[in-house]
Amino acid sequence: MTIAADFYDEQDSVFCSKRVCVMDAAGHLGSAIVHQLLLRGYTVHAAFQNHDEMQCFKRKYGCANDDSKSKKLICFHADPLDYHSIVDALKGCCGLFYSFETPSDYPTYDELMGEMEVRAAHNVMEACAQTDTLNKVVFTSSATAVLWGTRKRDQHDSPEASHSHSYVDERDWTDINFCKKYKLWHGLSKTQAEKAAWALAMDRDVNMVSINAGLLVHPDLNIREPYLKGAAEMYEDGVFVAVDLKFLVDAHMCVFEDVSSYGRYLCFNKVINTTKDATTLANMLLPPSASTGTQSLEDDTVYEQRISNKKLNKLMLGFDTGLEVQVN
Repeated sequence: MTIAADFYDEQDSVFCSKRVCVMDAAGHLGSAIVHQLLLRGYTVHAAFQNHDEMQCFKRKYGCANDDSKSKKLICFHADPLDYHSIVDALKGCCGLFYSFETPSDYPTYDELMGEMEVRAAHNVMEACAQTDTLNKVVFTSSATAVLWGTRKRDQHDSPEASHSHSYVDERDWTDINFCKKYKLWHGLSKTQAEKAAWALAMDRDVNMVSINAGLLVHPDLNIREPYLKGAAEMYEDGVFVAVDLKFLVDAHMCVFEDVSSYGRYLCFNKVINTTKDATTLANMLLPPSASTGTQSLEDDTVYEQRISNKKLNKLMLGFDTGLEVQVN
């Protein structure tokens, strides 16, 4: 695999500084990406929505006893709704890892969240277009921007197309009207924000790659996770997918460092399509008193998998960081 830092060595000396920005660095994914980038020798601009999160992070990762590491980590306050703060965080960076975290004072998804997320995506991509040193943006989206309201491929492929092509992949886009009808606000927000980002990236010639991640499994995961709205329907349709943190971080490293990466990548390493899978997840999401009843399910139903991440798996062949991901 060709590494971007090596590839640009002869063409762009700025890129060789290996200076990248992570926004938002406060979440499970953002903080893990920061940690991994530091281990890989990058200088990281870690951007946070609020000062409290930034101060907490600096105490944890400031590394007062490790001057070499502290010099590699620079923290910024960058509100995704404040264009100028984003520009400041991006100065001198060759890359951006962007993921939207819901504001602490507005932690849930509703109809208005989509508008907020679209404005944030627009601000971020506009700032990227104005940053001369920037070579690549990794935009973290969601599988919910792919799977809602999509038709099976064999419904619009040629008559001789085999049933094996009746899966959802990164070529599909969630139907916005479908999400509005069934109040699937997470899917609506992620779809609108990603489409806005792609439109601006193409218009302003920004090199962007998106990762459409499945449900991120982490210790704080609970039943209120917005991704889970419509979980039963995803499960029965064979498109309920999840991803663990290490695999998701590895995917981000891979698509950033591999110069052949392009477009969208569905990212998951677990398909939840059996009763056992569903029961395991339910026991993880619910408090012990509520989940005891789910442990006795003995249904052996298996739903056909209807979603594919073949494109990402092909790119990641042979990619192994060999490093541990730090979990908050």
